[in-house]
Amino acid sequence: MNDDLHHLSIAAVAALIKKRKLSPVELIESILVRIEILNPKVDAFITVTADLARKQAKAAEKEIVARRYRGPLHGIPIGIKDIFETAGIRTTGNSRIFSTYVPSRDATVVSKLRNTGAIIVGKLATHEFAWGGPSCDLPWPPARNPWNLAHFTGGSSSGSAAALAAGLVLGALGSDTGGSIRTPASLCGITGLKPTYGLVSRAGVMPNSFSFDHCGPMARTAEDCAFLLQVIVGFDENDPASVETPIPNYQLGAREEIRGLRIGVIRHFWEEDAPSSQELCKAMDVALSVLSDLGAVIEDARLPTLQHFRDVKTAISGPETFAVYQPYLQKRASDFGFDFRARILGCCLLQASDYVQAQRERRRILAGMEPLYRRYDAFVTAGAGPAPRLDEHRSTDFWRKPNIYNPFNVTGSPAASVCIGFSETGLPLGMQIAARPFAEEVVLRVAHAYQLATTWHELKPPLVIDTPKPAVSIPTTTDAKAVDAAVREFAKRCAEHAGLQLDDALYGQLFEAAPYALAVSQRLRRDYPLQQEPANIFALATTKLHGYRQSKF
Repeated sequence: MNDDLHHLSIAAVAALIKKRKLSPVELIESILVRIEILNPKVDAFITVTADLARKQAKAAEKEIVARRYRGPLHGIPIGIKDIFETAGIRTTGNSRIFSTYVPSRDATVVSKLRNTGAIIVGKLATHEFAWGGPSCDLPWPPARNPWNLAHFTGGSSSGSAAALAAGLVLGALGSDTGGSIRTPASLCGITGLKPTYGLVSRAGVMPNSFSFDHCGPMARTAEDCAFLLQVIVGFDENDPASVETPIPNYQLGAREEIRGLRIGVIRHFWEEDAPSSQELCKAMDVALSVLSDLGAVIEDARLPTLQHFRDVKTAISGPETFAVYQPYLQKRASDFGFDFRARILGCCLLQASDYVQAQRERRRILAGMEPLYRRYDAFVTAGAGPAPRLDEHRSTDFWRKPNIYNPFNVTGSPAASVCIGFSETGLPLGMQIAARPFAEEVVLRVAHAYQLATTWHELKPPLVIDTPKPAVSIPTTTDAKAVDAAVREFAKRCAEHAGLQLDDALYGQLFEAAPYALAVSQRLRRDYPLQQEPANIFALATTKLHGYRQSKF
């Protein structure tokens, strides 16, 4: 295996391909050998499309020899998170429910990648329907962190991050509803970008939460994310949230210096609301010094607390996800993985009024961001790391712990994760960079400047071919003993009203989640002015599509 080649950036490999110093066919053959050797250790892929990749590589080489070079993704091996539909290729969502589903069309973003000459090498591991956590009771095993195979990749774009860190792909597609691009990017030491809501089409992507789902690029560098973003952005009439907006040159924007940029540091997220490890705190201090040395103006800023963002996000996304999968839960609840059930069953307790009040609060949060967008060009806060062991995962963490990534899903604004160092045990540490909506070029600019000044993103995990994969066991036990009878009875009525037929084990999961779901409901604000509108009110646009006016949310 050519370890150096597989850990090059898209920019570096694209330059070699364009100059015909590297053949796409040779590159793909080398990548497929590496996947065959290393994927059994990292479990990054659900499906490897070797024959398709070889066919695409031959076509790419033929075009490039004929001087029909399509651009920097031509001949580049890309992995696709297995919630993106791929024509003729199984798309499972890492669930028994869709384990044999073969779509007849590509998701819009997959189609756009194909049109650039990018080579699809396979479908990458994900948590179940991009929501459940790591599970050992699903058809495919959870992805392993290439920096330490006993540790968590983060989710839900787990396979995307693992494949990139292990050198199995040069770029990947991920999705982000509450941190699902940025968490694994942080824990695996790569770069991931959640674009502005509506900038990248979600058409043909298995839904999680319609209000918060984002699709975005994952790669080794900010520059590579800019290449991928340039291709996948753009209005799509098949996505009701898709936005028509001018598209800048992200690659050029990312290369500008950051001198004079005003950066608001949301320090309370990692120091007060959800205290990070000492190692991550120290890494953040050093990273902020790097940005300051590059000429950025650094100033502390405050947003609502992480718990507040978490409650608003959960009260909106929980009912939406439950509604999406309710028909399957009614018929096949036991076929879902333990961790997915631990999250979704409790959502049947959230009421319509909870949903509306959370949407009203979301509008208030968005209004509160406006003066901050005027004051700051970008925002910085901590990411995640070091990654915990897989066997330390507990399903109730979803309900119990605030999430440092949720705020930028609630605001819908762009946010990226970059590596800013490593723990004493050799595990990556991450930082988030965010900006106002549709300011992706600013996020990429800060990330690229940081990466030019540091070398963390260049380090490679110490994967050893003959090292056995450590055995891990993720707990699948419940503890609902402390849940009182009144809460149990209410939860049971909610489940019955939702049409769920649960056995004792599934009721145990519901009862365990019930107090946490009710706590979310109880913390929501309800004393709004009479005419306080929710965030999901829409206006009818004047543009007509197929004879009908387009609804813009």
